[in-house]
Amino acid sequence: MATVTSNVKKLPSDIEIARNAHLAPLTEVAAKVGIDESDLVPYGRHVAKVELEVIEKMADRPDAKYVVVTAITPTPLGEGKTTTAVGLAQGLARIGRKPVLALRQPSLGPVFGIKGGAAGGGYSQVVPMETLNLHLTGDFHAITAAHNLLAAMVANHLHFGNELGLDDIQWRRVMDMNDRSLRHIIEGCGAKTDGVTRQTGFDITAASEVMVIMALATSLADLRKRLGRIVVGFTTAKKPVTAEEIGAAGAMAALLKDALMPNLMQTLENTPAFIHTGPFGNIAIGNSSIIADRVGIKAGDILLTEAGFAADMGAERFFNVKCRAAGLTPQAAVLVATVRALKSHSGRYEVKAGKPLPEGMLQESPEDVEAGCENLVKHIQIIRDFGVQPVVAINAFPTDFDSEHDVIRRTAEKMGARVAVSTHVADGGEGAMELARTVVEACEDEVHFTPTYEFEDSLEEKITKIATKVYGADGVELSPAAAKSLKLYSDQGYGHLPVLIAKTQMSLSHDASLKGAPTGWTLPVREVRLAAGAGYVYAICGNMMTMPGLSKSPAAMRIDIDDEGNVQGLF
Repeated sequence: MATVTSNVKKLPSDIEIARNAHLAPLTEVAAKVGIDESDLVPYGRHVAKVELEVIEKMADRPDAKYVVVTAITPTPLGEGKTTTAVGLAQGLARIGRKPVLALRQPSLGPVFGIKGGAAGGGYSQVVPMETLNLHLTGDFHAITAAHNLLAAMVANHLHFGNELGLDDIQWRRVMDMNDRSLRHIIEGCGAKTDGVTRQTGFDITAASEVMVIMALATSLADLRKRLGRIVVGFTTAKKPVTAEEIGAAGAMAALLKDALMPNLMQTLENTPAFIHTGPFGNIAIGNSSIIADRVGIKAGDILLTEAGFAADMGAERFFNVKCRAAGLTPQAAVLVATVRALKSHSGRYEVKAGKPLPEGMLQESPEDVEAGCENLVKHIQIIRDFGVQPVVAINAFPTDFDSEHDVIRRTAEKMGARVAVSTHVADGGEGAMELARTVVEACEDEVHFTPTYEFEDSLEEKITKIATKVYGADGVELSPAAAKSLKLYSDQGYGHLPVLIAKTQMSLSHDASLKGAPTGWTLPVREVRLAAGAGYVYAICGNMMTMPGLSKSPAAMRIDIDDEGNVQGLF
């Protein structure tokens, strides 16, 4: 059986494709979706911020169809959600629709680490890809500065007598880089004038609560309120101490005022793309901003957005947290599936980041794909349980075989899901036209949007419902510390908040080694933390890495500039 893409010639590198692209003037890209030049704040030739006032200007326009792009449980290499979202947007434009993209901004940590950038791939990219991957308009730096301003003011409060009686301080510092040596540090070393000596550490900026606040804020006023509600720690009497009480919230808002405006870019085929915020997908919400969606929902007729990792992670948070905070109802969900991920879920192969795929995975084996399809079935069911129509997008690789795609198609159709093969990496929007038509059909289906839990449920009930209904666990096991924290937060008036569960993205369970759709297991919750500014409580299951480290041979070692100033080695 021939491979699906056997006649496709070897593609140029992503950066070569991007540099040969014809970029339209950004004013023309904005005009496609009814945004006037006067509403743009240019950052160079091909990026602009969009003034927040445009939301009010477009208020009378009808809402676009709202579609989230998610995936089955990925391999460490990722399965191409961003690329699929970009290709689908281009495909929708080719069939006469007016699509708008809303995507997260890449963090510098992964760009210089193993994963590389997140601008898409092949002929389905957001461009200029160097600009997108290398700190764009400085939003991440503004978030880093605002976060660290609060950390500095907490330290200053301690230095000048600790009037509020802070005892359990939970606010660390952040930077947008992988640096394992900063995970645990001692601050205030030296003379008495150098501050109070204590143990603390750094997280990556994508893990900052300020990043999530930016993503979930619905306006500048809402941003200011959320910043004030940040809890930096507790007194000995377990009373929360907020950023407002420390006196930092106003200055933080001033630093973030411009960063709250979404960034407008374009795809290789000149489709408008709003790039904004980049919260972690396994400990935060893993979604781009509500502000970008509020612009995009009025700008086109289909708004595509991507949720980090798989349907049990980013999509669950998209449905349970983001949609409810934004007041928007999703019409459909695109579930990206790849042959390699399903072969991995067969349990017969091990995929490692930075390493070539096992040779056996490149051989034709519909049996391996079928053995891993229980993961696909579970993710289809997760989406269905939210009352949303799933569309399975087979992200085709050159090493795939028709027989393997047939297995995926039969499995999806047996579950009642629509399915389409997409070759958007090799063929751009033309390769995603079948997927585009299928998504348009799904958007016409009746939606009965049903979140997993009610806000009136107790915090423990919310955690249990996610674990059992979404992940497939038999139940939840709370550590004594976790149970104590849940009671404390409920007593303090935070019991109405939504919950997030921080766990591995490599399995539906908390254990990365459990592939497919594991059953007969219990979710252990070792710790529960409060993110009052962002507006949720999060349960920690396992050891979550909030400051990644670099590999032995990180991507940073291959990145350089040539004599003309062109970036080399980014992809």
